[in-house]
This record gives sequence, C-alpha cells and structure tokens, in this order.
Amino acid sequence: MALATLTTKGQVTIPKIIRESLKLNTGDKIEIIVTDKREAIIRPVSKKVDDIFCKLHKPGRKAVSLEAMDDAIRNRMRNKFK
Repeated sequence: MALATLTTKGQVTIPKIIRESLKLNTGDKIEIIVTDKREAIIRPVSKKVDDIFCKLHKPGRKAVSLEAMDDAIRNRMRNKFK
C-alpha cells in the first residue's frame, strides 16, 4: 500500500511505485473518478493522435516501407514469445 499526503493547496504527490505501475511521466494527464462508495479511482488518460502527431518525424530520415514495418513487428513478437 502506498500513502500520499494532501497539502494545504489540495495537491497530492503520487508515490513513485504508483507512477511506475501506471507508467506515468511528467506532464501526463490522469483522470480521477469518485465511486458511490467514496473511493477514488486514478487512471492515466490515453493520448490522442493530435497530441503525438509528428513527434516521430525527423527531417532527412528515409521513410520505411509497410513491409519493413510488418517484418520488424513480426520479428519482435516472435522473439518476445519464444
């Protein structure tokens, strides 16, 4: 169990073990849902395509074919589940 403390400004630091478990990084958005039992559920907000558009673009880099991408994915999955 991880504990956090509420500051006078209403802020909470999410413990490192929870951040790592949820794969949260600086600047990520989280959603807090309050249940009927007065419990809070914290979950990461998935990024929208618009938020990551052109993040991988590097000028001068050669485009990769779909076949090459498929081969890379196939090889990665094959190696991961040997």
